[in-house]
Amino acid sequence: MRKMTMLIAAAAATALATPAMAGSPDGKIQVKVLGTAVLPDGEIDSVKYIDGGLAGTFADLGVSSVDAKANDNVVPTLAVEYFFNKTFSLETICCFTQHHVNGDADLAGTELVDHVLILPATLTLKAHLDTGTMFKPYIGAGPAWFIVFDEKPGATARDLGVDRVKMSNTLGLALQGGVDVPLGDSGFGVSLDAKKYFIKPTAKFYAEDVKVLETKHNLDPWVLSAGVSYRF
Repeated sequence: MRKMTMLIAAAAATALATPAMAGSPDGKIQVKVLGTAVLPDGEIDSVKYIDGGLAGTFADLGVSSVDAKANDNVVPTLAVEYFFNKTFSLETICCFTQHHVNGDADLAGTELVDHVLILPATLTLKAHLDTGTMFKPYIGAGPAWFIVFDEKPGATARDLGVDRVKMSNTLGLALQGGVDVPLGDSGFGVSLDAKKYFIKPTAKFYAEDVKVLETKHNLDPWVLSAGVSYRF
């Protein structure tokens, strides 16, 4: 995470410091450096498979339903946007976010998946509204491809014999809304942004290469960002 923060800061500094990039509130390219809160759901949409032995263990523990919740996280984000004209633009973001998936409801207090590192590759087409003021609101939508790395079984899952977990890379949808506020004619500004993702990854749990549990999750995070922008 520290390396990612340094890379984002270096990219932003390079973009802002290059003399050839004269700032303008009507420029074609906008770069944003944001602080982002990632607020996922993570609840289990369905249990697609459960091994009989594991089901028996849950029954012995008095567990009648299997559910989960992913924790929140705050990460740095770099957004790059290209304006086709005053109304329409295309934006992509770069960040990594790390989460744990823990049990909920009857499984509250259990640790199911550790260190899920996600790259939320997102591309949105945005429409900007000219209000005649310094406030420039926008809405957007587009595809999101959640790429998952480095997931590991949590402590409770390991205690049940799970030695490997795999979460699927998943294609979903992102809806977006926000506002840009230029600070004069220099190209600098501030930005507030909100995205709602609709993502349903699958988690598969293995014990000695035998699948013992498969669950489908409503990850569906809210992603809330605020930061500075530079347009040129």
